[in-house]
Amino acid sequence: MTHTQRILDYLSQQRHDMVALLADLVAAESPSDAPETQAGPIGILYEQFDRLGYHVRHTPGDRTGGYLIARHPAAGERPTQLLLGHCDTVWAVGTLAEMPLEVEGDILRGPGSFDMKGGLAQGIFALRALRELGLEPPLAPIFLINTDEEIGSIESRPVIEQLAAGSARALILEPAAGPAGKLKTARKGVGDFEIVVRGRASHAGLEPEKGVSAILGMAEIVRALATLNDYPRGVSVNVGLISGGLRSNVVAPECRAVVDVRAVTVADTERLEQAVRALTPLLEGTTLEITGGFDRPPLERTPRNAALWELACETGAEMGLALEETAVGGGSDGNLTSPHTATLDGLGPVGDGAHAHHEHVVISKMVERSALLAALLMKP
Repeated sequence: MTHTQRILDYLSQQRHDMVALLADLVAAESPSDAPETQAGPIGILYEQFDRLGYHVRHTPGDRTGGYLIARHPAAGERPTQLLLGHCDTVWAVGTLAEMPLEVEGDILRGPGSFDMKGGLAQGIFALRALRELGLEPPLAPIFLINTDEEIGSIESRPVIEQLAAGSARALILEPAAGPAGKLKTARKGVGDFEIVVRGRASHAGLEPEKGVSAILGMAEIVRALATLNDYPRGVSVNVGLISGGLRSNVVAPECRAVVDVRAVTVADTERLEQAVRALTPLLEGTTLEITGGFDRPPLERTPRNAALWELACETGAEMGLALEETAVGGGSDGNLTSPHTATLDGLGPVGDGAHAHHEHVVISKMVERSALLAALLMKP
């Protein structure tokens, strides 16, 4: 019997325990903007890694719940591979009251189950399978779990990039894509800009001609931003939030806009950022201030990323899985690892409803994908 078949057989018997672990993680509500809540899932995960014999360390954050790093005992003696996930969610404390944890047949529902606590459970059980079966991965696993991915990995980014640079590959346990559970071999780069237009206030009834409307000035800027969209090329510019003005009877002296920008390639992110920063005031009497930029580079389908994808396909074939790949518009911490090492994303659960009220995972696919991960960890 092959290693892959032994792994699959073992994990098929662990379905109940895997569901129990995921249920515990979901029940520990952990929104990104409430750092104190991260102690719940971090404590659960710390205990799991400790049982595996991994060297575990939790580093507290200043503005976040920090991050957890679990290292295989041989991590200092041989090359490493990085597993990456996050335990923060977009759901506020109390969401479970209106969106309860439920297991019905082959479906587990609950906030954070799909994005991405299911991936954490799968990762834990993949490592458990290797330990219980006496299988020693040629690349020592290092598992990093952060608590700020949903808010841009604002504190964990440096350590993610450092670990990625020192690892042979990075396996990202974000959810798979669609009902087919496609792995993600490309993601758009993501950026945010804040644009401020300043004009001149005046009384809208008495002296409107003496004012310069920042809102009207912003309208012209929004039109200019729209011309930067190139959807066939994968370039998008979305003005998602505008605020400004004082009162209806005052010509607005200031207007602010927050702009989401995305592109598929590094070259396009550079061109797009340059184009946004090159904007000039389009209404006489206004001034323009532009801040921000791209904070996540694209995860491109580079040759080394493609080679890792092919290795996953070969591994899946050993289990009878015909894996598929896709590119997605959302960013993840895989965007941060890809410039430094071979990266494969979407190795987490199959399901649906990320950031939505129908969030759920398919339990049988969790077992299958955990086995895929464990078998992939055994590849040199």
